[in-house]
Amino acid sequence: MPKLKSHSGAKKRFKINSNGKVKIAKTDRGHFLTEKSPSRKRKLRKGAYLSGKQAKNIKKMVQG
Repeated sequence: MPKLKSHSGAKKRFKINSNGKVKIAKTDRGHFLTEKSPSRKRKLRKGAYLSGKQAKNIKKMVQG
């Protein structure tokens, strides 16, 4: 059976750190930024980590 390929879209969107946690960028930073408050935009700058089943699925997609 051939090797499984990594999911190209997932590789661009998620990073797996050395501890095995899946890091993501928060949403709502694309457009209409003038309507969002500075404090909200500041909070959206920081990344977030996935947990549970979501993280497991993403790891499978990224590592192939």
